[in-house]
Parts: sequence; C-alpha cells; structure tokens
Amino acid sequence: MDRGAGAIEGFIVENLVLTPVPDLPHLTLYTAHPGSGLSRISARGGNRPPYWAYRWAGGMALAHHFIRRPETVKGLSVLDLGAGSGLVGIAAARAGATKVIASDIDPNAGAAIALNAAANGASLEFHEGDITALEPPPVDLVAVGDLFYETALAQKVLPFLDRCLEKHIHVLIGDPGRAHLPRQRLLQTAEYNVADVGSASSSPSLPAWVFALRPGGGTSLSLG
Repeated sequence: MDRGAGAIEGFIVENLVLTPVPDLPHLTLYTAHPGSGLSRISARGGNRPPYWAYRWAGGMALAHHFIRRPETVKGLSVLDLGAGSGLVGIAAARAGATKVIASDIDPNAGAAIALNAAANGASLEFHEGDITALEPPPVDLVAVGDLFYETALAQKVLPFLDRCLEKHIHVLIGDPGRAHLPRQRLLQTAEYNVADVGSASSSPSLPAWVFALRPGGGTSLSLG
C-alpha cells in the first residue's frame, strides 16, 4: 500500500467505520475496530502508532466543552495540538471558531483529519510536523488533548505552551489525569464523563477534565 495521502484515505474509508461520537452524535469519526487491520499500515512503512484511528478521553472532554460552551471558541482562531483524528478541531469549528489549524507529527493523521472534517462539514488546515519546535502560530487559543502521557513528550509540549502564554495565547488542556500533567499550573474549567481509547462500548465512562494552563515561570512537571 502506497503511503500517499490518497492511499491512506482509501484505506481509512475501506477499513474504518464512520461512527457517531458518544454523547455527541451529531459528530462522526472514522474509527478503528478489531477487523480494521491497522497493522498493515505499520507493515508497509508507517512507523507511528495510528492514534488518529481512535477517540481519546482528553480530546473527548475538549470536544464536549466546545460544543456545550461554544462561547469558548466562537470567533477565535484555534490550534489543535497533537490533533490525531481532528475531533477537537472539528468541534471547535462546529462551535464557531473562525480558523482551525490541526497539527500532528504523523502524516497519516492528515488523511484522517481531512476525511473526518469533510464528514462533519468542518474546515481545518493541517500542519504536518513538530510544531512545538517552532514559534507559536498567530492563534487565539491552543487546545491540547492527551499529550501528557509520557515524560519526553510533556517536556517538549510544555515549553511550547509557555511560549504561547507569553504571546497571550490562551491554552486549554483536556486530560483524564495522566501522570505527567503540570498539575500545579492547571485551573480546572470543566469535567466530563467520557470513554477513553480502547474502551468497549459497554465499559463505564471515566472522568476527564478541561484545564486552563496558567503561567508558571518554568517547565516543571511536578504532580503537585
């Protein structure tokens, strides 16, 4: 299978299922199931886990937040950092954001985001690559879902978010309480019960939170 965007889009349409997002049924995502054969992407040279094929709890919390409180993003430009499926950016666009940039290091995520955005009537601009190594783009809000699950990633993301704050860009983080959150710098904004990645349809939902990141004068990852 060619790894071009067209081939990946074809694979997604053929092997993933366009599924309503739990508790947000007016949003739909191409979602993996046990028979999707995602290992075929890795076997043909795709060396990144296909995070874009699933919903994640922090992204779900942010999506709920934007849909239920559209004033959070209405009229604003938004960066969806580590966008994966594009759910957060799609929710922002549907809630009235004027511009949404969906950024991910995986080029295959771009194909998933394009398909998911089209399925939801949303317009997203895809940025491929590690945007945390660059200066923040000219946006009003950065939305960060589920990027604090390992130390190395958190240590890259947090300095970027600090640069965003220095430019007066608001930062919202969605997360179910993973180990590497900068907890001492977070202001809880909302709580939602959502399904995490890999949860069976019969599994109970778990709490996930939306936090505002406060300036901290450092990049400590203390759990506090």
